[in-house]
Amino acid sequence: MMYGSRLTVLALAGVMLAGCGRTAHAPPAAASASAAAPSVPAPASGAPLITDSPDLVHIEYHIYGRGEPAVVLIHGWSCNSSYWRAQLDDLKAHYTVVTLDLAGHGASGKNRTDWSIANYAQDVAAVVRQLPAHQVVLVGHSMGGPIALAAAPRIGARVIGIIGVDTFKSIGLPPPAHAKLEREVAPFRKDFIGTMHGFVPHLFTPQADPAFVRKVADDMARASPDVAVPSLLALNELDFGTLLPQIRVPIIAINSDLEQGTDEARIRKAAPNFRAITLPGTGHFLMLQDPQRFNPILLREIAALASASPPGA
Repeated sequence: MMYGSRLTVLALAGVMLAGCGRTAHAPPAAASASAAAPSVPAPASGAPLITDSPDLVHIEYHIYGRGEPAVVLIHGWSCNSSYWRAQLDDLKAHYTVVTLDLAGHGASGKNRTDWSIANYAQDVAAVVRQLPAHQVVLVGHSMGGPIALAAAPRIGARVIGIIGVDTFKSIGLPPPAHAKLEREVAPFRKDFIGTMHGFVPHLFTPQADPAFVRKVADDMARASPDVAVPSLLALNELDFGTLLPQIRVPIIAINSDLEQGTDEARIRKAAPNFRAITLPGTGHFLMLQDPQRFNPILLREIAALASASPPGA
């Protein structure tokens, strides 16, 4: 597999569904002008909310906490929003926190035929359009990192920074030939579940808890091959050169040191505003494997972005 190069960025929504009843008749003219319409209670923290991506795929998302900026957490390939569970308590104590299931993942719709990074970026932008926050930090794990890059221009000036988690390592490398990619994904086409169970352990250090590794493998093996395989091809054929010139905000990576390191010098040639932080001894799912070390770094970087971009700036 090419995980050490392009495949290293693997892993790997909001209109509420409210039954708004319609009034059959206009209110009586004699109604008191002081009679206020009944207030609609705010959704409970973490309650499932729904919005539509532009191609009419419903995207489920959840909001926790309050405050600026809004931190939007984007999961990776063949995962879902629950992969940010170890960050929620720490983040929501300071910020509005949003998790979402990308189309074809988790509780979101699968009625899509084009599983491109651009369409996933539209899922993220559709969710952000429902948020009242003036500032947004996009945080993407694995495939979620490139999705964050593609989503930022669609969101606009509200984005004050992009934080990738074990991702962006292939920026500046030439994309692999399509024929070679096809050979790499052929085992997933032939036996998706078996191949995924063989692939996932390579995303962890030898010291990782075997039960945790098996849980991630089981989760990812439940993904739909009709979504996962074309998404994998789209991810690895992504041209960062078309995305990066549109990014004017800091790009930060919090990466593991598993397999391929982060070549900051090479990446900065394509993305001068890039900076990397390495968390030694961790694997691809470092936010779950070691939240005690990961969360303080994430909080520090979000606070730095917010401090550098005060509201109204």
